[in-house]
Amino acid sequence: MSDPNDRPDGPALFAFWSMDEPEDEFRLGTREYDWHRHARGQLFCIESGLIRVRTARGSWLLPPHRAGWIPPGVDHKASVSGALSGWGVMLRPDVTAGLPEDPCVIGVSEMLRALVRRAASWTARDDLQPEQERVVAVLLDEIRLARREVLHLPMPAERRLLAIANLLIEHPEDERTFPELASWAGLSARTARRHFMAQTGMSFVQWRQQARLALALEKLANGEAVANVADVLGYATPSNFIAMFRKAFGESPGRYFSERSNRV
Repeated sequence: MSDPNDRPDGPALFAFWSMDEPEDEFRLGTREYDWHRHARGQLFCIESGLIRVRTARGSWLLPPHRAGWIPPGVDHKASVSGALSGWGVMLRPDVTAGLPEDPCVIGVSEMLRALVRRAASWTARDDLQPEQERVVAVLLDEIRLARREVLHLPMPAERRLLAIANLLIEHPEDERTFPELASWAGLSARTARRHFMAQTGMSFVQWRQQARLALALEKLANGEAVANVADVLGYATPSNFIAMFRKAFGESPGRYFSERSNRV
């Protein structure tokens, strides 16, 4: 049976608030969702744990209080880890004009969260009331104005470059240079560098740091100590790792997660 919240007609917005409870229609917790797509645009956020979303163009990580956006019709799969509460919004395709055309992660303002909370209280109906339509309009503005987060890890398509990328995801502590890795994969450094940039939109140095950030977020969200994460990622000292994290996110790992876990 198709999901009534994913029908391409009907009200502009369906919103829901979820818990990790057996009776919850949109139960969270820890689970895997295989490849699928939605007729509606999907915005979703968790308040604990982590979500990893994968599309043909790469993967995105959602730590607590970051929202993932998937436009209508985009194939994706997702894994949810330790999510105790969260929310989602399903937007009718015609109202997503002006929203990001590609999947992305955005920051969640208090206003956006409050608007979703209000919309989740509405009873399902085909027509929204004028005051509800105004709430939807403000919610769409909040999505458009939200800050994009640097939580995307694009993957190269060429099989030898993909082998390099997968190797570094599995072994982030590997310190070999790009020319050394290109030689390992059977490519010249010049050719590898040119195609890597063309296929990912990043230099190899930028991509490797992004991959390490993604893994760091996953481990930190699961409660691993900063010192252990720094060691696994190959940083000489925890302070070096903390400096990299602060440069990317503007705050230390401890503050990043403590502030978000304290939000109610």
